Amino acid sequence: MRLPADASGVYPIAPTPFHDDGRIDDDSVDRLVDFYLACGANGITVLGQLGEAAKLEHAESLDVASRIIRRAGSLPVIVGVSSPGFAAMRALTREVMERGAAGVMIAPPNTLRTDEQIVGYYRQAVEAIGADVPFVLQDYPLTFSVQMTPAVIRRIHTELPSCSMLKHEDWPGLEKISTLKAWVREGAMRPLPILVGNNGLFLDYEMERGADGANTGYAFPDMLVDVVRMSRAGEREAAHDLFDAHLPLMRYEQQPGVGLSVRKYVLHRRGLLASAALRVPATPMSAAARAEVEHLLTRLARHDARARLPQVE
Repeated sequence: MRLPADASGVYPIAPTPFHDDGRIDDDSVDRLVDFYLACGANGITVLGQLGEAAKLEHAESLDVASRIIRRAGSLPVIVGVSSPGFAAMRALTREVMERGAAGVMIAPPNTLRTDEQIVGYYRQAVEAIGADVPFVLQDYPLTFSVQMTPAVIRRIHTELPSCSMLKHEDWPGLEKISTLKAWVREGAMRPLPILVGNNGLFLDYEMERGADGANTGYAFPDMLVDVVRMSRAGEREAAHDLFDAHLPLMRYEQQPGVGLSVRKYVLHRRGLLASAALRVPATPMSAAARAEVEHLLTRLARHDARARLPQVE
């Protein structure tokens, strides 16, 4: 299966589950994939930043990706292959594509500054992995310190036909979505699916600007599925009401440093991860942070029963 040219909906970013001793937890991997299938996800992305990809050995990365691809069945799986060098990117890409991945996701290194450097990097990346491999262009300047203008994105998408999706995580970025979608309508660029990340913090209005869905790791991906569905159906106020109820937890979960700990904690509380452990180096949650997350879940449960979880002993 290859990444569809009209990719849309919700592609959750899967965390990599670990046991408390740092070993990969295969049972929790299976449980996560089953949950994504059950809640209506349209695809899955693995080995992104949320997946702690930099902490995995090559064999571990391949094992995790392969397991998820097998478990996902007909659901397209995108594998993050970002790497400081093209040799590692090429090797992982070749192996996951052989195992049935739908495509790969490539983030820019933080050394890129000019438009020519950005375009040149992606041209070289495509030469390394093969022009037949669909790739997702990850645009996340807040983390990678690389500024991609709409014109640069259009140029990459035009010059490299294997560019199959934009993971849009710019902030502010609503005008970027509007510009790109306007160019598609005007025939100034070929269609480009835009799925948004940044923990979905602006998903409500990003959908109204023309985004095609979400590609992020918020601990309630089933809520993201609902918001995307309602937005498409024209149920504007219902979509905003549900989104607004989750926004305080989404904001808290997106904090730099501790955010992944929070996300894994909530997924653990939901029964999807057997442990909330991160592989070291990691920033653990303090007792005060756990209490704050429990307070946020209690408040959210007033509006969304999915947050009504068993009490912590």
